[in-house]
Amino acid sequence: MFPRDNIGLNPEEHTIADILKSRGYATACIGKWHLGHLPEFLPTSNGFDSYLGIPYSNDMDGVKGRDKNLDLAWRRKDYSPWNVPLMRDEEIIERPADQTKLIERYTQEAVEFISRNRDKPFFLYLPHTMPHIPLFVSDEFYVEDVQKAYKATIEQIDSGIGRVLASLKDAGVDKNTLVVFTSDNGPWLGKKHHGGCALPLRDGKFSTYEGGMREPCVMCWPGKIPAGKVCSEVCGTIDMLPTFARLAGAEMPADRVIDGSDIGPLMEGRPGAVSPHEAYFYYRGKNLEAVRSGKWKLRRVKKKTELYDLESDISEKKNLADKHPEIVKRLAGMMEEFDNELKANSRPPGKSE
Repeated sequence: MFPRDNIGLNPEEHTIADILKSRGYATACIGKWHLGHLPEFLPTSNGFDSYLGIPYSNDMDGVKGRDKNLDLAWRRKDYSPWNVPLMRDEEIIERPADQTKLIERYTQEAVEFISRNRDKPFFLYLPHTMPHIPLFVSDEFYVEDVQKAYKATIEQIDSGIGRVLASLKDAGVDKNTLVVFTSDNGPWLGKKHHGGCALPLRDGKFSTYEGGMREPCVMCWPGKIPAGKVCSEVCGTIDMLPTFARLAGAEMPADRVIDGSDIGPLMEGRPGAVSPHEAYFYYRGKNLEAVRSGKWKLRRVKKKTELYDLESDISEKKNLADKHPEIVKRLAGMMEEFDNELKANSRPPGKSE
């Protein structure tokens, strides 16, 4: 969604924050929201007690006629090409936001939230604005070499996450807190030195190859999640809602289809635990382009059919569609069935009059 849009997250939906708040949790969103910038779509209208951040991507609200090459520039002296607002709750407190200070402000806000709520259950959602382009860091992390801009940005985010984890320990709640660290999509390869890399996965953001959609996920919960273990079962951020609800003893909404599933058995490393998803579907916008079931992935885009064995070919180099027509047929049927079901049960976004 863009600043010109009048739609957003439907307030009638049940967010993780809504569900945890019903169980007495303090809730905060700090960072990039991008689910609607109008008041009824903001975090404070969707279960969060507080919000600090920008309401959409940091390359939006560009000044008319601006030089788009600035997206790949580094350490700009003039920040006026972007008129992105920084918001606290429903109010704009800075415009344009000084993006060199965002990572530090988010980190400090998170540390203070944890400190204030050390004696009660809390839910913190911390989606950093960067490394979406344009990239910015504070003076402490700046390096002149533009080729190292992405690295410097990741280093500052990493440093901030370290401070957030340290604040859990300082508050005495580190052993009673579940921490989940993941991301939303693969690297923006067209942004070159600002875009990151997903190798050995194929492609990146905007694609339904693995490099565009497969993300690492790190979880920590002392005494609950086995340390040093790797889980290769397929799950996704859609599974966080039912998983967190069960952990908090909350009821899931029974009047609607929820696509996610409880992945507690995977998190706990139970013997024999497998993904709750028979298949995982890859959309680009409203178009279903691929499905994964077990080791097999079928991708159908622009009349091209691709079948990959992801166990032996993580880079999706060997198209096996011609050798396994029966698998192609089975997976294609699953795609059609799911797409029909999704459209039949789709719910509208919120719309501002």
